Amino acid sequence: MTVERPYLTGLEAKIADMIAPAIEAMNFELVRVAVLGRERPTVQIMADRADGALITVDDCEAISHAVGAVLDVEDPLPGEWNLEVSSAGIDRPLTRLKDWVRFAGHLAKVEMTIPTPDGRRRFAGTVLGASETEGLLKLEDGSDIALPMTDIRRARLVLTDALIAATAPTPPTH
Repeated sequence: MTVERPYLTGLEAKIADMIAPAIEAMNFELVRVAVLGRERPTVQIMADRADGALITVDDCEAISHAVGAVLDVEDPLPGEWNLEVSSAGIDRPLTRLKDWVRFAGHLAKVEMTIPTPDGRRRFAGTVLGASETEGLLKLEDGSDIALPMTDIRRARLVLTDALIAATAPTPPTH
């Protein structure tokens, strides 16, 4: 079974290709890689547990050690850098088609790298799911739009009561 990885380009894609095998071998899924800053860049990694359970601080620490070792050997960044590992959170980024499917019915904001034919770069609306290559959104005016995953700069869920309720852990039964 292949694991779906986030749509990334450039240095972030290169880093994802380096670290994803180690993360996946630990039964986690890579959700996001971001390189922020210039002087001493921070490499931000977001991950989910492959089993769907909530990610713990211990999980983040384990991922950090594994990813740090890979990046130390592969050395994709010149000079010193920082590493941050976290869960994707409730108002998570939508970086994979499976995220668009999982969170259908919830509100999201999307920013495109390339404007749509009508010149728009920013969209807000309800996630409808995904096709083979596009995230689907119902806009506030009621129209639907298919946004190519390769052209999405950022897509993130909007924190709402419905999203909090939908992502709340189920209490253990005794």
